[in-house]
Amino acid sequence: MAKRKQPEDKAASDNESDSERSLVDVDFEFFDPNPDIDFLALKRLITQLFQADAQLLPVHDLADLILSQPLVGSTVKCDGRESDPFAFLTALNLHVHKERPSIKALAAYLLEKSSADPTLHSKLQTLLGPNSQTHVGFVFSERLINMPIQIMPHMYRMLADEIQWALDDNEPYDFKYLILVSRIYRLTAEEAAELHASAPRTKRQKQSEPPQGAGVYPFHPEDDIIRKFATHTLDYTFTHAQPREADSFGLDTGGRMMLIPATRLRDIATALAEAFPQPS
Repeated sequence: MAKRKQPEDKAASDNESDSERSLVDVDFEFFDPNPDIDFLALKRLITQLFQADAQLLPVHDLADLILSQPLVGSTVKCDGRESDPFAFLTALNLHVHKERPSIKALAAYLLEKSSADPTLHSKLQTLLGPNSQTHVGFVFSERLINMPIQIMPHMYRMLADEIQWALDDNEPYDFKYLILVSRIYRLTAEEAAELHASAPRTKRQKQSEPPQGAGVYPFHPEDDIIRKFATHTLDYTFTHAQPREADSFGLDTGGRMMLIPATRLRDIATALAEAFPQPS
């Protein structure tokens, strides 16, 4: 997929810097996960997703598990198969791998964080409990902050296709629910006003306006679409929250947990394609 900044007309571009008028041409390629190449980059993305709470998880084992199923999931790279991935999307079966150290720790983390929502907590206790036979998929989705949102519809469509192909081959991907963990940040009214005032005023900005009020915002825009398909959504505070000045851009960051019926995965892909079409 190629992404290109559209050149502005001369009248509109007179007030823009040379960097804003420049043409950027980047080819994004989609690959199966590669355990020989992607391990270190995947560990970095796992740590980015869970922030300081990554210390609560065996990140090494989680990365190994993700890379052990190369036929389900995809990476996005810019410099060919041998380069580091800039984005990753896959789904892990929490029931099949429940004895793995990383999955035990991940399930414990999800249960601990969901305790703030008794309804969600009770549901997860049933789904993830030791006697449960329900297959739940953990959707691991993370990317570098400057990756374009337009890659995500393709990644979710491919994930839905790959899960169906795996099912056709009698592989254990018959999920009833999906759990997605993502990242959010919180703004006060003063912080939102400051961000809005400092944002550059360009034609492109109209499609990605900065926050305009106090509240909770996702790091990744697709979360606002995905949560529409969730039966439960919970925003939570990290256990090991970093000091504001040491965290991402000094923001008050946290996590978001969404429980989604697995039957809605392809609907999510369609909704993302409609919300974030490829640039013309």
